Amino acid sequence: MKIIELKESVTASNDRDAEELRKELNEKGVLLLNLMSSPGSGKTTLLKRTVMDMPDQRIAVLEADIDSSVDAERMEAAGAKSIQVHTDGMCHMDAGMTRRGLEEMGIEDVDLAFLENVGNLICPAEFDTGAQRNVMILSVPEGDDKPLKYPLMFQKSDVLLITKIDTMGFFTFSMEKCMERVKRLNPEIRIFPVSAKTGEGMKEWERWLREETAGIREENRK
Repeated sequence: MKIIELKESVTASNDRDAEELRKELNEKGVLLLNLMSSPGSGKTTLLKRTVMDMPDQRIAVLEADIDSSVDAERMEAAGAKSIQVHTDGMCHMDAGMTRRGLEEMGIEDVDLAFLENVGNLICPAEFDTGAQRNVMILSVPEGDDKPLKYPLMFQKSDVLLITKIDTMGFFTFSMEKCMERVKRLNPEIRIFPVSAKTGEGMKEWERWLREETAGIREENRK
C-alpha cells in the first residue's frame, strides 16, 4: 500500500491553482468529486458500495486522513484505484494537496475520481480543491438540523447525499424539514436519500454520476 505524507499548501493563490486543476481535469475527461462530511457519516461505506455497483466505470479514490491507510485498503479491495494521503494534522485538502495526490496516484486510466476529504463540516467547505463537483454527506443519525449549524457546507455543495435512511425508524429525523432547510440555503442542490446497506436510492445517485461523467467526456471531445 502506497502512502504519501502531505502538508498544507500555504498559498494565497489556492483559487487560481484550483481553476488550473479543474481545467486540466476537464481536458483529460476525468470527473473529480470532492466528498465532504463529518466523521462517521458513512463516506467510505457509500464509496465502497458505489465502486462495486459501477464496474463499468474506471474509478479512483483519493483518501485524505490525518493518519492510517485503512480506507484506501477498503477501496482497493472494492476494485477502485486508490491512494492514501496524510495531511500532517490539517483538517482539509486544498488544490495543491489534491494535485499532488492525483499525480502520485495517476489518473491516466480513470473516468471518475473521488476525493474523500478529511471528516469535518467546517474546514473542507472553505478550501477549493479543484474538483468539478462538491458532494456532501449527511447521515440520518446526525439529525435534520445540520443545515442550521453548518450553512456554508450546504451552500458550497452541488449534491447532498442523505445516508443511512434505513435507520429512519430509530432516530428523530424529518426528511421534509431537512430538505426544506437545505433548499433554502442552496436552491440548486441535488438531493439523493440513500442507504449503502440496503441499496435504496443508490441507482439514482449512480445514474447522476454516469450522466456527469459522460458530460465531462463529451465536453472534452468538442
